[in-house]
Amino acid sequence: MSAVRRFFDLQAGSIWRDLAPELKRAQGTLVDVGCGAQPYRPLLNPNVEYIGIDIADVEERFGYAIPGTRYFDGETWPVADASADTVLATETLEHVVDSAHFIQEAHRCLRPGGKLILTVPFAARWHFIPHDYWRFTPSSLALLITGGGFKEPRVYARGNALTVAAYKTMALVLARLLPQKGTRAKRIASMFVGILGVPIFVLGAVIANLSLRSTGGDDCLGYTVLAERSQEKR
Repeated sequence: MSAVRRFFDLQAGSIWRDLAPELKRAQGTLVDVGCGAQPYRPLLNPNVEYIGIDIADVEERFGYAIPGTRYFDGETWPVADASADTVLATETLEHVVDSAHFIQEAHRCLRPGGKLILTVPFAARWHFIPHDYWRFTPSSLALLITGGGFKEPRVYARGNALTVAAYKTMALVLARLLPQKGTRAKRIASMFVGILGVPIFVLGAVIANLSLRSTGGDDCLGYTVLAERSQEKR
């Protein structure tokens, strides 16, 4: 069922595709910042020490309450200095008001040479209103991450213009299938139109997943970023 969900949820599927090889190679201690429901934890080797952290009001905001998660309500993460080998943050940075401080905290928690793995959305709709603040470009990500003490960040686009076109088409059909507003009669009419669009929805998912196998483009679903903590003290 998870695989089926990732096939139709292009954001989650494309992130899984990028993270799978990276997380399978992870060793030591990994800190998952803004871990939510911890969807990418299964990709880790069992011998990796996993630490999931999130904001104290995450249940109120997003409905997540996972046992073992370290919750915090300040600016400093509940992680010791230079104690992590990997810091992971998936679709989190866009919800952070002070992006620079977030990167500085990642740098503080990582051992010298430790790895930062980030994903951010680009073509995604405005979500979790009003707590979705930013959309990042490759140049802004490089500026932000190098300014936080990391070296030579690598930024990869998830998908291209074809992926985004299929994604938006699927979103239009889904909005008809699951109408949120209007009278009962209007919602029923919308659902009927949505049912007629199901073949288009499925075709869009097929096209989008095939397009993810090709080179990423300037118009994409989002970006995956890999960077290493510098060896020098800051």
